[in-house]
Amino acid sequence: MRLLCSTGLLFIVFSSALLAAEARLQVRVQPANTELRDNIQAHIGTLGERDAQALQGFRRVAEQRARKAAQALGYYQAQISSEISEGPPATLRVQVQPGEPLRLGEVLLRIDGPAAQLAEFSLPRNRQLRPGAQLNHGHYEAAKRSLQNQAARYGFFAGRFTQQQLLIDPEAGVAHIALVYDSGPRYHLGEISFVGDSELDEALLQRLLPFQADTPYDAELINQLYQNLRASGYFEAVQVEANPGSAVAERIPVQIQLSMRKPRSVGLGLGVSTDVGPRGRANWTRHWANPQGHSYGVEMELSAPRQNVGLWYDMPLDPPLTDKLRLAGGYQFEDLAGSDIDSQLLTFGPQWHSRLDNGWQRVLSLKWQHEQYDFGDDSGTSSLLMPGLSYALLRSDSQLDPSHGYRIQLDLAGALQGALSDTDLLHGNVQLKGLTTLGGRHRFLGRVQFGGTEARGFANVPPSLRFFAGGDQSVRGYDYQTLSPRNRSGDRVGGRYLFTSSVEYQYGFAERWRLATFVDQGNSFNSLNLPSLKSAVGLGLRWVSPVGPLRLDLAHALDDQGGVRLHFSMGPEL
Repeated sequence: MRLLCSTGLLFIVFSSALLAAEARLQVRVQPANTELRDNIQAHIGTLGERDAQALQGFRRVAEQRARKAAQALGYYQAQISSEISEGPPATLRVQVQPGEPLRLGEVLLRIDGPAAQLAEFSLPRNRQLRPGAQLNHGHYEAAKRSLQNQAARYGFFAGRFTQQQLLIDPEAGVAHIALVYDSGPRYHLGEISFVGDSELDEALLQRLLPFQADTPYDAELINQLYQNLRASGYFEAVQVEANPGSAVAERIPVQIQLSMRKPRSVGLGLGVSTDVGPRGRANWTRHWANPQGHSYGVEMELSAPRQNVGLWYDMPLDPPLTDKLRLAGGYQFEDLAGSDIDSQLLTFGPQWHSRLDNGWQRVLSLKWQHEQYDFGDDSGTSSLLMPGLSYALLRSDSQLDPSHGYRIQLDLAGALQGALSDTDLLHGNVQLKGLTTLGGRHRFLGRVQFGGTEARGFANVPPSLRFFAGGDQSVRGYDYQTLSPRNRSGDRVGGRYLFTSSVEYQYGFAERWRLATFVDQGNSFNSLNLPSLKSAVGLGLRWVSPVGPLRLDLAHALDDQGGVRLHFSMGPEL
């Protein structure tokens, strides 16, 4: 009895599976034509759970769809047939002999009206829309969309096709295209108004605008306006309305709805690296302090070798997104060179940040710093007033995980004895980084850093202006800041000059995972006469996390006592 029941149950399940089987579609094009086959399959679509009888009723529909799919690619003489096999599963077989495709004869593409004088408004550049090319309805429709989309972007809202013809002569095997677009007048952006609960001066808001009233319409300007307001950091919500339907005399009013963000925010962060071990960061920010958009805040960092706190006050300039005047001050306590040096540093001064037209970021500064330090049994004090100039340039295809790009950082500062400074001093530093990717998996990275400090008596130079090498971001294989000249007591005291370099190859073996191999070289030293450079080689593993790359390296020092050291760090490659 149990056997009969089990057999019956098995039969019911098997029968249900047969009934539920999805019908199969097979399209054969002779001679083979993958594009045509795929287009026919897409037009016919899935067959669902049809049996052979249902497919018989669907045959004519399938053949009609196949014919339309063939005509869309220019095959107007296609011979199409079909047959059904019962299966299982039931199968619809469609056979296609496409024949010769239609070719384009006369092709007229033209823009009339003011848009014809606009360099950005261009005719579709498609080689498949030239006389002699195979007819493809998709290319014709794409050409129409291209003209309409350009008209919508550049403000030709009254534009229309005065001719839009696709004349087909299957007997002659030819098709003629005529597309003539009359743009009509170009609309302009009209009066700009701000509404909502903004607490900022309109003069500041006007400096955030990428255009002025009566500028020719460009949808990209509207998008840039939205992005500028969001990037300012003042607003919780931004809505920009520029409706062509509200235009008066071809002038479109622009209304900007603003909602202020909460005035204060607090940020906390944790991190770890083999250079400084675990570290914590915290910040408090007042995003606007007055109608002029001034802001201020406090930043703190805590790790075993370094603890600091900084205060800043920003005043936006013009343009406010890139240019500002910052007043900054801070205190830092740091153990350098493996605790051979203790440094307490107090800084204060203004900084003028600006972005140049060529993309470089420039910072002009005037920093006063007072530093107390101990070199083993020796101690010292330094006071310096240092004008400074910095330039930085970053070019990359991604902020989080770029595949191509480079970074350049140039810093120069100096002090003059008697001008609130203990000594004459000139301090410079250059950093170069580059990255390129070949074949999607093979990444090549390089970096070089060199710097120097010239002073009237190097003994008067404080630790913060000396150079140390070694560590995760310097010469791997050596501990953090351990590559340094020593004093008579054997304490590492920092060098007058620095040179470090690195070459790295990464191979992407899985999504977000890479293997790395590298060679690092560098040192800090007091003389440019044949400096002793330390070298290391190693292997590493990279994981591109949602917050940026994480790096784990095993590096073997080739000089001194050698050995293998583990390095862990995180952050962008550039």
